[in-house]
Amino acid sequence: MEETGRQSHWIPLSDLMTGLMMVFLLIAVAFMLRVQESAKVATEMATQFEGTKSDLNQALQEEFKDDLRRWNAEILADLTVRFRDPEVLFTTGNAQLRERFRDILFDFFPRYVAILYSEKYRATIKEIRIEGHTSSSWANARSPLEAYLKNMELSQARTRTALEFLLRVQVTSTDEQWLRTRLTANGLSSAHPIVIAGIEDQVRSQRVEFRVVTNAEERMDAISKAAVGAL
Repeated sequence: MEETGRQSHWIPLSDLMTGLMMVFLLIAVAFMLRVQESAKVATEMATQFEGTKSDLNQALQEEFKDDLRRWNAEILADLTVRFRDPEVLFTTGNAQLRERFRDILFDFFPRYVAILYSEKYRATIKEIRIEGHTSSSWANARSPLEAYLKNMELSQARTRTALEFLLRVQVTSTDEQWLRTRLTANGLSSAHPIVIAGIEDQVRSQRVEFRVVTNAEERMDAISKAAVGAL
C-alpha cells in the first residue's frame, strides 16, 4: 500500500514536468518563428531598398548625363553627387561661392529636388546633406590639429553659404516645406580625404557633395524592435 502511494504521488509530478517541457517547447518554437518572420521582413526591406537605390541612381544619372562632365562632377554608387573642382567651388580661403558654382547650383538643384521629391522616392528620403570637404593642409598652421580646426570652420561656413543660396533658388511651394525639414549643411573639414595609393590628393579632397540619407535602416530597426517587443 505504501509503495502504491509513492507511485500515485510521482505520476502527477511526471505529468507536470512533461507539461512544462511542452510549454517551453512551444515558447521556443514561437520565438523562432517570430525571429524568422522579422528576418524575412528585414531581408525584403533591404532588397526593396537596394532596388529603390538602384532606380534612384539611374534616374540621377539619366537626368544629369549631359551635365556631369562640364560641371566636373560625378554620381557615386551610394547616390552621392560630387562636385570636385575647387577652382570652381569657392574663393580660396573663404566661404564665398564662385559665380560659376552659383550657376551650376542654380541649374542642378531644382532638378535634383524634383527627382527626390517625386512620388516614387520622397517617402524614403530622410535627409539631404550638403557636405563640405577640405584637404588636411592650412597655410601657417602650427599643428595638424590647428589645421583641422581651421578647415572645420571653413567647411562649415561654406556649406552654410551653399544651403542659404539653395533655399533661395526657385523651388515649387509644394516641395519647399519638405525640403526645409531635410536639407542640412555639414562641414567635415579633412575627415574624409581622397586618398590615392596611400597618399592624400590635396586637390581632389577639396570638394562639395550632396548625399541622400534614406530611412531604410531606421524602418528596419523599428520592425526588429517591434518583433522582439511582441515576444
